[in-house]
Order: sequence, then C-alpha cells, then structure tokens
Amino acid sequence: MKDALQNDSTTKIACYHCGDDCLSDSILLGDKNFCCTGCKTVFEILSSSELGQYYSLENKPGINMRKKAIERYDYLEDEEVFERLVDFKDENIAKVQFYLPQIHCSACIWLLENLYQLNSSIESSRVNFLKKEAYITFDYHALDLRRLVELMASLGYEPKISLNDLEQEKQKPVSKKLIYQVGLAGFSFGNIMLMSLPEYFGLDESSYNSFSGLFGWINLGLATPVTIYSGQDYFKSAWRSIKQKRLNIDVPIAIGVIILFLRSFYEITSHTGPGYFDSLCGLLFFLLLGRIFQEKVYHQLSFERDYRSYIPVSITKLENGIEKNVPVQQLSKGDKILIRNGELIPVDAFLLKGKASIDNSFATGEANPVIIGLGEKIYAGGRQVGEAIQMEVIRPLNQSKLTRLWSEYASKQKKSATFSAMTDQISQYFTPIILLIALVAGGYHLQFGIGKSVEVISAVLIVACPCALALAAPFSFGHASRWLGKNNCYLREPNVIEDIAEVNHIIFDKTGTLTYSKNQKTTYSGEKLNQNELVGIWNLVGQSNHPLSRLIKESVPQQPLTTVANFTEIEGSGLSGKVNDLFIRIGSPDWLGVADPSYLKTKSFIEINGKIVGSFSFDNEYRSGLSELLNHLGQYFKISLLSGDNNNQEKSLKPLFPKGSMLLFNQQPQQKLSVIKSLQKNQAVVMMVGDGLNDAGALRQADVGVAVAENINAFSPACDVILSADRFNQLGVFLKFTQESKRIVILSFIISFLYNGVGLGFAVQGLLSPVFAAILMPVSSISVVGFVSIAVWVRARKLSINRGISPYLATPKLAAESV
Repeated sequence: MKDALQNDSTTKIACYHCGDDCLSDSILLGDKNFCCTGCKTVFEILSSSELGQYYSLENKPGINMRKKAIERYDYLEDEEVFERLVDFKDENIAKVQFYLPQIHCSACIWLLENLYQLNSSIESSRVNFLKKEAYITFDYHALDLRRLVELMASLGYEPKISLNDLEQEKQKPVSKKLIYQVGLAGFSFGNIMLMSLPEYFGLDESSYNSFSGLFGWINLGLATPVTIYSGQDYFKSAWRSIKQKRLNIDVPIAIGVIILFLRSFYEITSHTGPGYFDSLCGLLFFLLLGRIFQEKVYHQLSFERDYRSYIPVSITKLENGIEKNVPVQQLSKGDKILIRNGELIPVDAFLLKGKASIDNSFATGEANPVIIGLGEKIYAGGRQVGEAIQMEVIRPLNQSKLTRLWSEYASKQKKSATFSAMTDQISQYFTPIILLIALVAGGYHLQFGIGKSVEVISAVLIVACPCALALAAPFSFGHASRWLGKNNCYLREPNVIEDIAEVNHIIFDKTGTLTYSKNQKTTYSGEKLNQNELVGIWNLVGQSNHPLSRLIKESVPQQPLTTVANFTEIEGSGLSGKVNDLFIRIGSPDWLGVADPSYLKTKSFIEINGKIVGSFSFDNEYRSGLSELLNHLGQYFKISLLSGDNNNQEKSLKPLFPKGSMLLFNQQPQQKLSVIKSLQKNQAVVMMVGDGLNDAGALRQADVGVAVAENINAFSPACDVILSADRFNQLGVFLKFTQESKRIVILSFIISFLYNGVGLGFAVQGLLSPVFAAILMPVSSISVVGFVSIAVWVRARKLSINRGISPYLATPKLAAESV
C-alpha cells in the first residue's frame, strides 16, 4: 500500500485541454483532468457547442489558462477606439481583424473558424495562418468588441492590439521566439566548437584526453536544450504531418536531428566518442537562420502588397461646386466627394446630401441596400444604389482595409493557385523518396562504422529539404505584380499572374473598352430642348457613371444642380428619374420602345413625360493601336466581342478583329455571362476585358476579369485586374510578361531540383557533413529568391525598353516547350 501511495504521489497527470502538469488540487470532470478552472471552462464551452472535435485534431491543443488570466478590456468600450479598430460597420454588422500570435496548428484554425458556434452573434471568422490573423464578422449590438476579445482570450487566443499602430499599419517583426531559438542554438554551437578545437586540430592529444570526458558532458548539457527548445517546431510539424498521414518537408529534418542527438548521447555516455553535438547545434542554427530570412522577406513582400496604396481608384472631388477627378490617395479629412450610382465608396465619410442607399454585399454578403440618413457615417466598401450623393471625408484612405475586403471577396470566387498545389504534391512524394535514399545510403556506410552511417543519413535528410520550392512562386509573382503595378496594371493578388498565364480565350466589351470614354463627338438630334428640359437631362445623366452618360453630360452645357427623384438605372438599358415636373428616361431604343430605328451610330434616346423628343448619337473613336493589338493577340488566343450595343458597328469592327473571331451584339449582362459559361464548358480559359460597370457578372464569371479604368472610380470587386485605359494597347506586353513569370517559376523549380541532386550526390558518398548541409539549405533558398528576383527584373527591364514595339506573344504551349 505504501509503495502504491508513493507511485501515485509521483505520477504526473496531464491537463486534458493544454497538456501541462496538473497540480495536487487538479480539477476532475468525468474522466478528464484539468490544471485549472480556465481550462475546464474552455472544455465545457467547446463540448456544449458540439466542438469537441477540437481535441481530435491534435492532442492537448489548448493553451494553459492558468497562465492567461483575463485582463481588463475597459478601453474597448470606448466608441472612438471601436471606430478605429473596425474595418467596416453598418446598422448591425461589424468586421474586425486581429493579430493572434498564438496560432500554431490546424486545431487553432479549426477552432477559430468555428467561433460562430460558440456565440451566435459571430457570423463568420476566417484565419490567415501565415500571417496569424483572424477576420471576424459579428453583430456588435448583441456582442460588443470587449466581450468578443474576452471570449477569444478565454480560449487562449488573446488578440495583440496596439492602438499606436492603428493610424499607420506597420510590418510585423520576426517572432521573438524564433530569435531566442536562434540565439540559443548559436550560443551552444559556438561554445561546443570552441571546446572541440583540440580534437579538430589534433593538438596535444594526451592532455586533451584527460578533459575529453568533461568536455563531452558539457557539450551534452549545451546541446540538450538546443534540441528540445530550438528544434521543437520541426518536431511538432513532423508529428502533425505523420498523424495526418502526410509527410511534409519537416519530417526528414526532425529525423536527422533525433538521429544526431541519440547517436551523440550514446557516444558521450558510453565514452566511445565525442559525438556530433557541434553538427547538431550548427544544423539547427543555420536552419533557423534560414527561417528568419524567409519570414522577413515574406513579410516584406506581403507588406508591400497589402498596405501600400497602389490601387488606381479615382474619385470625383467637389471644389467650390466644380467636379474634379483626383486619385483617392490624395483625399484628406474634410474634402467633399461625389459618389454616383454603382460607384464603390473608397473612404469612410459622412453623408452631406442626397438619398444614400448603400449595398454592402462587398463587405457583408448582404445585398439588400441600407438607407443612410444625412450626417450619418458610411464605411468604405459600400456601393451607392440610386441617385448621386455628396459626402465629407472623415479621414484619409486606409487602403489596407479596403484591400482586405477586396481579397476576401475574391477568395470566395476563385480557385486555389496551381503552383501551391504543385508544391504540396512534390513534398508528398519527395519526402518518402528522400527517406528511402537516406536509409539505403546509411545502410551502405554501416561498413565504415555507425558514426559514418549516422552522418550520411543526417546529411542526406538535410541537404535534400526542398525549402526553395516554397519560395519560388510567391517571390516571382510578387516581384512581377509590383512591376505591373508600376505600369498601371494592378492585380488583386500576385497569384492572379498564374491564372493570366493560362488564358487561351480573350473577350472584349466595346463601349468604354475598345472605344474611348471621352473625346468622342456627341450629337443631339430632335426637338429643341428648353431650359427646364436641359436641367433635367444634365442632372439625370450626372447620377450615372456609364460612359455614354458621361458623354451626354459633357455635351450639354453645365446646368444648376437640382434633386433627382426616383432615380433608377437598369444595366444594359438606361436610366430614369423625375426632375422638377419632368419624368425623364434615357436609354436604348428597345427599352424605350422606339420602333424600327434607322440609325448607323450608337444612340441614346430621350423620353420626357412619355414622349420621345430626340436622341444623342455617338461617333465611336477606337483606341489607338487597337488593330495591331487585336491582330497580335489573335495569333495566339481566341478573340471575341460581347457588346450591349446594336450591330451598327459590325462592319467597322470586323476588319479590326482576326478572321474567325466571334462578334456578338445586343448582349444583355446575363447573356454575356451565359456565353462565358458556355465557353468554359468547352475547356476555354477566359479573360473578360470590360469597363467594370455593366460587366460585373461577366468579369466575375471569367477565369480572369480585367476592368479598363478611365478617369473614374475604377475599384471593382468583380475584377482580378484593373488596367489603366492609357495602357490598354500594352495588354499584349502584360500577357507576355505573365507567361515569362510563369516560366521563371518553372526554371526555379528545375534549379532547386538540380541543387538537391548535386547535394545528394555528395551526401550519399559521405562527402558532405550535416553542418555543411545545413549551411547549404539557407544558401539554396537565398539563391532561388535571388534568381527569381533578378530574372523578373531583367525581363521587366527588357519589356520596358521595348514597350513601344508591338510585342511578340509566347503561347502557353511555346512557353512550356522553351523550358
């Protein structure tokens, strides 16, 4: 009995939630032990919400709640703090982003993306694992920000909130834990090397032998914490990979470290040798240095893409009643802006004038417009539906918030990147092959001693790690997207380059895309219009951002501003509204019921109080270089036209398009979308090029949507690319550049495999030590990053020099063959 009691008193019981040792007064719930009431409470919350699967994803996945006492979050109840933290807010819903450094595994992602099951006021949550960020949408009336943060902290995911960083987003530093791991490994590596100098150089062997045992134990003491602390991330990653029955690239590293430690431990304790602790600590030191390099350059790349105000949004600014188009980045607090029907609101602002009916589907997914009263705040990301409104800017553009909404919108629509999947597939087959090579090489070198065998196995496992593969695509595409951005071709995200490189069918809209949206001749014909009618027409078309509406407004002399009641705009048809005592409709002949119109030009008819009084006709002026661009594109892509206009321009357009091109007219928005779907069913990879106004459905349905932006608010959530209209004739250059970028990625893959092949050749012969292999790992990563950076820069520079020359376009087939 006494022995049994002694055994019980020394047995350590692990907490079911966090895995830490329970104290003598541990809490028991059923057959499960908990170290504190916090861990027990979290378990009860998860169980009651049917989220017990959290514990099956990873053993002891939680965070010790005994160490995470809930802090006071009084400051989160302050309205000003709330306004500064949230990305978006409407009548009920708010969206907020939190940085969560505690995110470390798949169980964390699973739990955080199921927060809505813990509290019904949380509508959705999405996790970016690489950035350790969570984006949460919640009902802020039922769940205030403080209670949301307290809930997350109670689960072990306390958000890191720094109010000093709210006004200007800053780059997140490298993890302190990673710095400590590198420091410990470097300290131990240096000291072990120092104590091993006599052995390295064979100095005074008789004297060294008397101290070798002591030095061995000191080296063991130094290497043990390095193995446990500095190598823990590799062990955890490898273990999770094995549990999921998939072998990632950390598995061979973890095996190599374990083999080195066990072999060295055996030699020290049995006095049969000095061990390989210098190799072990050097290995982890250089591996972790490589991780710091990767983390810093990744965050730098991500920082430039997400937080730099690079999207070419233009906005109508009101200065003394005069409209002036300016870049949205130039807006400052107090500026007056005009938002027309269908335009996206790029900044937070107060409503000054007009009836605001805001469609927040871009931010919340809810399509029903929200009515906003005068003086109320409207958040960036909403889209005005109805008459034009005047607003006062609350603060300058915080582009990062709008960019996150844009990227989040895209993630629901687009497929995952091919190269990411390719990298995963390579790792899945690569790791077992490397393990097999290591075992065969180790078995062969057993004849030269177990020490030699261990060294060879470790070197093979380390040198073959394909870390460089994971860096090739993001760096190549990241640098390419920055060059495109400098040339006024703006991508939603770098991986769009990969989608563009796969395109084989390009579809163009006509009005505002192939034709200029300004500098066209607009002619009125019909009854003479009186002053009251001119005021009505000028104010009605001023509510719309359609290219033809802007042309009509420019052709009519400026009139006094007045209210437009019951404004409506129907895509592909026209617009209507009541101005003073006049009910006016302006649009296509079919919509207005004009019988058998005999016209040779694009026309918009005018109906006032039920009577057709005249029409505006437009002389189409096609963009410079259009014929050359279409002919070059037609050599390597299928080219089509989908126009909402009538076919009066077919004769003038046909010679511009390559022979056999499909030209369809009188296409309503839904018909354009159906045509694209039909082409995609026949294995076409479609790029839709439109003006972003009436083509939202087609742009979204296409594999790549390109919005051609004139001097207007060009930020469109339906597109993947925003192309400045003055660079339209360079579309071929940009297409070629994306194909070149893809080829650079493939070449970097080949370089990485060649490096692994050469390294393996030396390693299996026993000519490569584990430390030297560890040094080569970050060198290979730096080499690949350097190669793709220089290659993209050289290619971009060459294209920039030859920009004025009609580009030669490599087809995807030719691009693949050239590799």
